Formats: sequence, structure tokens, C-alpha cells
Amino acid sequence: MRAADTSRLQRAAGALACIAAACAFTFGAAAPARAAATIVIVNQNEPGTGFNDPTPVAPVGGNTGTTLGQQRLNAFQRAADIWGATLTSSVPIRIGASFVPLACTATSAVLGSAGANEIWNDFPNAPRAGTWYPGALASKLAGQDISSPGEPHIIAHFNARLGLFPDCLPGSGFYLGLDNNFGEQIDLVTVLLHEFAHGLGFQTFTNHETGAEIQGMPSIWDYYLLDNRTGKLWVEMTDAERAASAVTWRGLSWNGPIVTAAVPQVLVPVSNLGVGGTAAGTAAGNYAVGDAAFGPPLSNPPVAGQLMPVVDQPAGTGLACDPLNAVNSLAVRGNIALVDRGTCDFVTKARNVQAAGALGMVVADNQPGDVAGMSGNDAGITIPSVRVTQADGIRLKAALQRRSRTQSGVVASLGLDTTRLAGTDNAGRILMYTPTAYSPGSTVSHYTTEAKPNQLMEPAINTDLPHEVTPPRDLTYPLLRDIGW
Repeated sequence: MRAADTSRLQRAAGALACIAAACAFTFGAAAPARAAATIVIVNQNEPGTGFNDPTPVAPVGGNTGTTLGQQRLNAFQRAADIWGATLTSSVPIRIGASFVPLACTATSAVLGSAGANEIWNDFPNAPRAGTWYPGALASKLAGQDISSPGEPHIIAHFNARLGLFPDCLPGSGFYLGLDNNFGEQIDLVTVLLHEFAHGLGFQTFTNHETGAEIQGMPSIWDYYLLDNRTGKLWVEMTDAERAASAVTWRGLSWNGPIVTAAVPQVLVPVSNLGVGGTAAGTAAGNYAVGDAAFGPPLSNPPVAGQLMPVVDQPAGTGLACDPLNAVNSLAVRGNIALVDRGTCDFVTKARNVQAAGALGMVVADNQPGDVAGMSGNDAGITIPSVRVTQADGIRLKAALQRRSRTQSGVVASLGLDTTRLAGTDNAGRILMYTPTAYSPGSTVSHYTTEAKPNQLMEPAINTDLPHEVTPPRDLTYPLLRDIGW
């Protein structure tokens, strides 16, 4: 980031300038005539790398490129066509893009990152005075390209090592097909759609961690972030108040009228664990749950049964990482199994309790934190599963202390709460991603992970995302419209 000069130009934090004009490769000239906006991709990779990688590859999923680099470019063009057909702007949008090494391990990886290269305020036709706008949006609103000569509006990086090295999600590289049939791989077009949206303005320029605004000036994004506990917008808060709201689970909502109007078209009722029965005691009530990516989604009428714990560890916990023994099988058969998170993946646990005859599974977290979902994939799993926090798991286990081998007197019901949509606050506004543990790069500038169906602009790429950015499937474009697109 550099200081603003007299032209009132400010670069977005963390963005990079174009490497060199000579390396530019425009890819937007072939955009379809029907597009309402033209996306121009500026290839910032050096010869032989990234988009210029000459490694021969076979065509895949409608991508006819015969080199790795060409297939990457073709995937970019598909994402650019989708956004180009959705947006309206008389100014071509330039994206400086490259494949570079990004952080990764054998089990997780940064897929990509993107953001506005420059941000502007008080430009011609600016809807709000004294407010930062991302460069692509500012140019659209100004009706002319106001970016620095030679500079792209958006800078984007993608992981060049993904799936290609033992320490970077081996075997789970980018799927370069255009048909969304990615199997066990990660769909590059979906990742591109997500990152392009950040560059278009799906981000705040206010520091999430400290609450500080750039030069004491809010971004257009901050006019729509509402602390749903205090009723204050980010633009009305002190730095400390903004920083606090950014780490308040379910504390921050998007208050834009276009998104809020679209929410009922897109989101479905929230999943719910209801607990009752003669022995439930103080554990009776409704519980917030994380949904599973595997097995059937929760629905009404709910799946119900006595809640019975699996106990297969000396500490009295139950991991269900191995086929259940006779005692545990007897306990969960025809009931809802309560197991602990840890040691093995969620799918393995579900597979084992299902084989023992359980009707459903509740996974209790093994460490403090906010409620979260469960990843995994197994078409053979036919029972519903949910995840609860560690605190809620302790509460449920306390109610099960007086159980027999086959009965607990605590009834669990896995269904839907039709009074609230998944991922919304009490007023029906979609929640933003604000985990209590600050997550650099993810906090605030994403939708909540509790939205259902999964949304493109959650902090992780889920496997059920189509190549759609508009209602009735997705709320990405409505948010961009709220800020001026």
C-alpha cells in the first residue's frame, strides 16, 4: 500500500502492480457480444510458467486446450464470460492474474486470492462523498477508466503447486474442465468466480482486525455492515467497536436492500437439533448445528430417536472410527448416535454408526469454538448428520448419565426450523463470516458458513456450488448491486 497522492489514489492493501507491460496478454477481446461488461485478463506469468506452461495435457470437460497453460486460460475465459454476462459497465475490467506458489500443506491449501488493485474516492459521479470504491466499480460509476495507466483493476493469484506436490494437497489439484464435473478435484472455474467477486468489490478496505479505516475514510462496503446486537453500521462505529464486531459470532449482518430482498428466494430453513424427553432436564431445547456435506440434508418431518452416546475410549468418549462393538451397536440401533470429533474423518464416523443401525448422528466438537459444518463425501451414507459445539456436546452428555444400555430418555430430533432461514439473523438479513477467532483474509469479507445452500462467497469452496452468481441460487451479484454495480 502506498500513501494517497494528490489524485486521491490509493492502492488496496496487499495488491500487486503489473509485473511489466511487456508481459501483458489480453484475453478479453473474444468476450461474447451479449456480455454487458468485458473482462480482460492480463497474463502476468513469465514464459514457461502459469498461463504459459507448455506441459501437454488432454482436453477435459469441454476445455479443448492442449497445454496446461492454455487450459488455465480457457477456464479464466469461462469465468470472465459468466461475470461479463452479469455485470454492466462501459469500461473493460482488467484482471492481472498469475499462478504462483501459495501456502499449502498435505491437507489444506490457499486456492487463490484477489482484490482491488486501486481504490478511489470522490471521482466523477461518485454516489457517496468521502468513500472508498474499488477501481473497477469506480470506473463503471465514473463512466470512464480512472485507473492508473497500465494498471489492472483487479489483481488475482492462484496456487500453482496445488495437487502437484506432496506437500500441497496431493491428488486434489484444480479441475480445468468447464462442465463442473470435478469429481475429487477442485473446480477452477468456481474458484475464479469467487476471487473475481472479491476484486469487483466483495471486500471491505477497513482493517478487519483493528477496525481502522484507510485515512479515516470508510469504504462503500462499510455502509452495509450492521452489528445486529447494537444496531450500528460500521460507518457509525469506532475502530474498537468495528474490531469487536468482526470477531462476534453471528454478530454482523449485511444490511443491503437488494441482498435482503433476495434472501428468501435463495436460502432455505435452518437445520435444527431439537432435544426433549423425560430425562432431558436442562438440556432440553433447540441447538444450532453445522450441516454435513455428506448424507441426506435435514428435512421435515424430522428424523427422531433417543440420543445414545458411543463410548469406545478410556476417557469415556466415543470416536466411532472403527466398526462399533456389540455394546455400542445395541445402544445406537434405531436411535441417534452421539459421537466425538477427532482421530478420523466425519464420513468414517457416519459410516460406522450407520452400519450399527443408527438413524442419525450428532458429532460433538472436541475443542472450543463456533458451530461448523462437516466436510466429506460418500454416496453410501443415508442417515443425516450434524455437528454441535463442544459446550453443547458436554451439555448433552450430562443429560445422558442415567441411561441404560438401550434407553436414555433423551429424544433428539434432526429437522428444520421453518421460522428462520439458514445463515440469517432474526430480521432475515444474511450474516457475514465473523468467527470468534480472527481469520486473516476470511473474516468479514465473506458470507457466513451457515448459509444453505452453500454460497459462492463463503470462505471455503464447497463441492455443491454451480457456476451461478445470481438468485435463485446465489447472493453474490445482489451484494455487488448493493454497492453500486
